[in-house]
Formats: sequence, C-alpha cells, structure tokens
Amino acid sequence: MKLAVVGGGSTYTPELIDGFARLRDTLPVEELVLIDPATERLELIGALARRIFARQDHPGLVTTTTDLDTGVAGADAVLLQLRVGGQAARLQDETWPLECGCVGQETTGAGGLAKALRTVPVVLDIAERVRRASPDAWIIDFTNPVGIVTRALLRAGHRAVGLCNVAIGLQRKFAALLDLAPSDVHLDHVGLNHLTWELGVRRGGPDGEDLLPGLLAAHGGAVASDLRLPRAVLDRLGVVPSYYLRYFYSHDEVVRELGTKPSRAAEVAAMERELLALYADPALDEKPALLAKRGGAFYSEAAVDLAAALLGGGGTDVQVVNTYNDGTLPFLPDDAVIEVQARVRATGGSGPVPLPVPLPVPRLDPMFAGLVAHVTAYEDLALDAALRGGRERVFKALLAHPLIGQYDLAEGLTDRLLAHNKEHLPWA
Repeated sequence: MKLAVVGGGSTYTPELIDGFARLRDTLPVEELVLIDPATERLELIGALARRIFARQDHPGLVTTTTDLDTGVAGADAVLLQLRVGGQAARLQDETWPLECGCVGQETTGAGGLAKALRTVPVVLDIAERVRRASPDAWIIDFTNPVGIVTRALLRAGHRAVGLCNVAIGLQRKFAALLDLAPSDVHLDHVGLNHLTWELGVRRGGPDGEDLLPGLLAAHGGAVASDLRLPRAVLDRLGVVPSYYLRYFYSHDEVVRELGTKPSRAAEVAAMERELLALYADPALDEKPALLAKRGGAFYSEAAVDLAAALLGGGGTDVQVVNTYNDGTLPFLPDDAVIEVQARVRATGGSGPVPLPVPLPVPRLDPMFAGLVAHVTAYEDLALDAALRGGRERVFKALLAHPLIGQYDLAEGLTDRLLAHNKEHLPWA
C-alpha cells in the first residue's frame, strides 16, 4: 500500500507519522511519500519520519519529493494538508477582518473566505494530477476550509472525503469523562465542517443509550470550559456545540479578545520555529510533546482509520466525515457537503463504498438548522467565487455570511481581502 501526503513538510506531519507507525496493523503502509515544495523542511521532516518508523520497527519506506506527479504516481490514497501562502497568509486572515470589527479566523468569516479563494484552485489542480497519475486513488482532504474544499473536489468528480479532527477530539474527551473506551462512544454529530453540534452521545453505537443528558449534568462545566462558552449555554441548548460555534455565539466578545493579544498565527509561527529546531536533532525519534499544542489532536488516528476503511483494510465501518448530503438534512441541497457519521465501508465489511453514505440523523432543531442553511448558502457563493473569481462574487459571499451580513462591512472586507491576497489570486 502506497500513501502520499501533499504538504508533507508541515510541522503536523510527525503526528501523522506517529499514527502510521503505531497503527500499522490497521493500515499496513509499505511506502509513504512526503511531497512538499519546501525542500529544507521536507528533508528535515522526512528524516524524522524515518527515525520514528525505525524506533517503532515499522518496515515501511519513507521517501520525499518536491515533484507532485512523481510522488502521487501509483498511490492508493493521497492526503492533502497544505496551506497556500503559509503562516504569513494565515496571519493576514486573522488580522485585517478585525479592522472592520469582524472576527479574524482562518476557516470562517472573511478570513475563511480568503483561505478558500487561495486554496480551491490549487487543490483542484493537485486532484487532477492525482487523477491522471493514480485514477483509483482516494483523496482525503484535511485542508481547510474542509467543507468548501471537499465540495469542490466532489463536484469535479474526484473520489474525495473531507476529514476534521473536531469529532474525534470530542469523542476522546467524552470517553475519558464517562470512563469508557473511545470505541464505545458514538456521537450524533451533525452539521457542516466547523459548524456542528453533538445531539447525542451514545453508548456502543448509533442505537445505544444516550448518555448526553447525564454527561452535561455531571461534567457540563468541564465541557463548557474546553469550548470557552458559559456553562449556561450548554444547559440551555441541551447539546454540545463545536468550539467553532463560539465565533457565532460570542462574536463580539471574541473580536474584543482578539484585539488584545497576539494572533493564533503568530503563536503557531513561533511554535513551528521551535518544532523545526527539535526536528533537526538527529537523536529525536518520536513526536515531541510540544506538537500537541500545535493543533490537530488525534488527526493521525482519524486519518489512519479513514484510509484503512476506504482501502478495504482495517478501520471502522462508520466514521465522521465530510461528504455529500444526499437528502440527509432535508432542508439542504443534495450536493451540499455536510459533516456527519457516515458508512465508509459496505455492510459486512466487504469493501469500501463508492462514496461515504451518511447515516440517518436526528431532526435538527430550527435554531441549528437555520444557521446550517445560512452557512451552506454562503459556501455556495464562496465556492463560486473561488472557481470563477471576481470582486462582485467575493462581495456577495461576504454579504451572505452570517458573521457579516451588512453592506458596508462586506464592502470594506472585500477591499481588504483582495488587497491582501493579490499574489494568490491572478484575477485580482
């Protein structure tokens, strides 16, 4: 089995390598190719990856290349974890929206749109080259904004699945609080990427006992603290929102907070410098503890589980992924991309399904359904702007976003977005 990682020079990559090494019985990787144009970082992380494999007696071959076509040739699955413009572009996404009194964040609001505009054309080019080199390969997208990027891939006819670590992080958190094995915790996870709610926390599977009311009663304070939301919000909603809902439920508070401290991009950039210095140590043969602060917790386990199931090996039959709605949420178009539990392998484990099939979900309360429908409409416009360009399309997407929604804000944000992204948007 050959896997390729586009963006293999990311400081995230050792987390992924550690998962491949630990979970080799689930996903028996024979060759792992790390692909990245940043030669120095790529070689640094490639060397660490080989040491991690050697420490854990993994027999797989780790190679590196800056040539995408060579790297993906013959791959069974290609993982995308790239950041167009690097941390410098992320810093811009997190700062210029604040000038208009709007949240600055890399996956939602105006910053999220900027990232989508930069990213979608690059990802689609990569996917076409994957299709030519390895027509049967699965594309697993971890690149934000995952929902929009995955929708672009699916609309272009690629065998693609979007992946996020929010659900697996909450599953692990709830399992620890409930003193259960993670495999015994099933989430009624419903919504869009970075816009989800846990409507139930079930023991054993989708038909199991709902433990959520007891979980909130006993541990609501701890859960709320992790989400940085008041405990009363969870009690009144009766569900657990993802931590990205804080940008919607506490928007003005977040904007004030962001104006008083260094951006997350600046923190991550400093952390990356420290991580790269650690990776350069030839004695290091495991992922350092600092990596846990970088983000992407449990990404490796989710990626291994998904790749294994898609390729017909190990992995679990049902997993949280980003895929076509296909009637799951009746108030959305079938070709909207939603984030829910889905069957990724045919019943009985006889092989992967053509695309993940969402499981039926509980009825979504209008309070949540309305926001999901609103953001889906924004994502329609965002994808159109990413595919066709044009100032007016950018403006309309911003005006449609529930965190913006005002003419003057959309005008000011459009001007700033285009000014800060000219080098990445040829049409601008």
